Amino acid sequence: MTLIALGSNDGSFQGDAAANIAWAVSRIAPLAQGPVSVSPFYATPAYPTGSGPDFVNAAMAFVTGMDAVAILETLHGIEAEAGRSRAVRWGQRNLDLDLIAVADQVLPDATTQDHWRGLPQDLQAATAPDRLILPHPRVQDRSFVLVPLADVAPGWRHPLLGLSVVQMLDRLPEADRAGVVRLTDSSAKG
Repeated sequence: MTLIALGSNDGSFQGDAAANIAWAVSRIAPLAQGPVSVSPFYATPAYPTGSGPDFVNAAMAFVTGMDAVAILETLHGIEAEAGRSRAVRWGQRNLDLDLIAVADQVLPDATTQDHWRGLPQDLQAATAPDRLILPHPRVQDRSFVLVPLADVAPGWRHPLLGLSVVQMLDRLPEADRAGVVRLTDSSAKG
């Protein structure tokens, strides 16, 4: 199963942030070989705090025959099509598509994944990996990823931590989880 996290906090592309996410879902869905699960859309505080307007976040889960590098390249192409600029790490963006996991793959290896997962917060903000790291090294830390993932892949298990999505989510502070609010507007349904 392939897991994708989607986010937007800039309404300059398809209209508002929810419309950006809906557009991205329509562009990603053809990668699937079979059914696609899309979470509801959620309003979440910008991360890191103060980095811009609130986000709209969602998640997708599906099976595909593509390898992880090809999936990531496709996601970057969709971001580019949306006009994504990477001028500021973790800055305001009209579309952010993250490859969270491809089944139980660990890339490029467990040692490298462990290194990036354990990186202190200040170094996370200042450095980016030069290659694909799977599972995404921050998945276990981010309620804005785990809450939507719990809707589409609650039982997916982190291959190195041995924890399911629900278990990782339960380990986060209640305040973090409570900050992820399901949108009820009909335009924000996945």
